[in-house]
Amino acid sequence: MILGLVGCDPQRISELEEGVSTEADVRSRFGEPEKVWEASDMASVPLPRTTLAIVAAPGARTFEYNRQPAGTANYMITIGPDGKMSALRQVLNPHNFELVLPGMRMEQVRKLLGQPMKVTPYALSQQTHYDWRYLNPPNTARIFTVVFDTDLRVVSTGSVDEESVNPKGG
Repeated sequence: MILGLVGCDPQRISELEEGVSTEADVRSRFGEPEKVWEASDMASVPLPRTTLAIVAAPGARTFEYNRQPAGTANYMITIGPDGKMSALRQVLNPHNFELVLPGMRMEQVRKLLGQPMKVTPYALSQQTHYDWRYLNPPNTARIFTVVFDTDLRVVSTGSVDEESVNPKGG
């Protein structure tokens, strides 16, 4: 079912227009969001100034549409205080990954990238790994990993080709 939803995303996105489409339009095409973030929730996310001005505008809400674990995208769709879509962003990309820095809190990363495909705790090292599947242009499946310490603060990040972790022949 998820793969069918992912295949429809380009068409659903093309049917929406920033500044014109309403919250009802977004919900009719994407359904119920995985999570709704209020403007105050988004204010602490380390986004570029222009994006932050949209997502943290008083009265704005950002809808998270998760396509993990099978997909390679997560969408954040912001509804402005006027009830119209003010931004539609596919957040799993190298530019956003560069914004994840050591010391960031897990909740900030979650608001930046959306729900991960997998969370793996490692008791011996006292770390937790969050993984997101994404496509590196033009079409290479990769996994971005954020390593958190026991306080759920970023220790490190990295990306690998998915094939190296999940070989198709194996």
